[in-house]
Amino acid sequence: MIRDFKMPDVGEGLTEAEILSWYVQPGDTVTDGQVVCEVETAKAAVELPIPYDGTVHELRFPAGTTVDVGQVIISVDTGGGTAAAEEAGETGDAGETAETGQAPKGRQPVLVGYGVAESSTRRRPRKQTAAGSAQAPSAPGSAQAAPASAPASVPAPVPVAVPVPEQSVPERGVAERVVPNGGSGLNGHGPAAPAAAPGVPTAGGRPLAKPPVRKLAKDLGVDLATVVPSGPDGIITREDVHAAAAPAPAPEPEVAADLPVTAGAAVTAGARETRVPVKGVRKATAQAMVGSAFTAPHVTEFITVDVTRTMKLIDGLKSDPDLAGVRINPLLMIARALLLAIRRNPGINASWDEARQEIVLKHYVNLGIAAATPRGLLVPNIKDAHTRTLPELAGDLAELVTTAREGRTTPAAMQGGTVTITNVGVFGIDTGTPILNPGEAAILAVGAIGLRPWVHKGKVKPRQVTTLALSFDHRLVDGELGSRVLADTAAVLEQPKRLITWT
Repeated sequence: MIRDFKMPDVGEGLTEAEILSWYVQPGDTVTDGQVVCEVETAKAAVELPIPYDGTVHELRFPAGTTVDVGQVIISVDTGGGTAAAEEAGETGDAGETAETGQAPKGRQPVLVGYGVAESSTRRRPRKQTAAGSAQAPSAPGSAQAAPASAPASVPAPVPVAVPVPEQSVPERGVAERVVPNGGSGLNGHGPAAPAAAPGVPTAGGRPLAKPPVRKLAKDLGVDLATVVPSGPDGIITREDVHAAAAPAPAPEPEVAADLPVTAGAAVTAGARETRVPVKGVRKATAQAMVGSAFTAPHVTEFITVDVTRTMKLIDGLKSDPDLAGVRINPLLMIARALLLAIRRNPGINASWDEARQEIVLKHYVNLGIAAATPRGLLVPNIKDAHTRTLPELAGDLAELVTTAREGRTTPAAMQGGTVTITNVGVFGIDTGTPILNPGEAAILAVGAIGLRPWVHKGKVKPRQVTTLALSFDHRLVDGELGSRVLADTAAVLEQPKRLITWT
């Protein structure tokens, strides 16, 4: 029985997606919940799981093809395994495979919300005696190496996919850990298996790694089969990938906007021109910027400000033991200053409803941070940023940076923004005239911070100075309101004590 799997709508109304890579080939065995390919929409890169068991019959489109939502992308021969799978689904006993000794085929579900996640609780490893633990295999995935002809009276250990809670690991997401029955692979507790040697495939024939780590390895051109894992149960971490890519780790970016944009097309020697297809995030960004530039009347104002006191405050906060582990940087303080300016001038936090010819005032601030990533320009936003404390806002910014670097930014994270900050200073640029993010009334560009001659207390002295530029929609924001917001932001950065006196 051949069953077709169609391209789903993975991003709230998007009509197409590009197939980045296939993880399976015709003839491969797949299981319900196994990730078979990675696709890129105009907003995010997403891994797609197959919803049934069987053997891959045909891949309808090669990698690099843009496919409309609803088109069949892969067909699977479900054969005789379908009835058994449906029967198991009807009884609701997803843990029966552990009792019969039949190990599940292929990879287990690795995405939250897909597959048979509810069965994880039924298959949680039980506590064993010392003798029973000694008989457990010493490496993840060893159960899959058991001969198919093993006697039924002595069932082979069954690999169990244990989703790791987000709160328990530095990276967000779900790691695929396969451990024998009787051992615990949750959060790295219990009997720890030795790290897998490079080049030796583990569960399902693939090295153990989270989807963000696989994406990072792909971007850096690193073969995961050659990486020596250092994580619990042989899981490859981001640090392992960076170590394999270069002997010295790259410096951590100051802000989200310092990520390079790659063209995605090889340059042929001697060629006079190179054509790069416009698709995915690049295509969506181009359309959004054209729409914004020619529908919203842009006005940009500038102010140069002495931020020496703010930079001293940042140095002091970094050494504060109460803020140990909190990432304090200029972007954090600029975000706080802008949020305070919006609180004092709420009219800037609005949008224009063209259909109803109304101005919509927002009583919440979803603060967008423009980020240049290898996939193109993204503007994820921090929801309800106006309610966040300084440590919480710092954590949100750090998470936003990490998520953008790993290509894990979701469509939901980029929707609903009200005001945006773009940091062009990380490129050494003094300032610019940013284009509004569609649907927003204002965007603040932050220039480079550096020593300049400045008149301070009647004398010319070297001071830390930067230039801010605020672009706003003149349908919503008149010159007075825009000037007040920019002046208040600069005033807070010049005298950071206003964070206390103005609240």
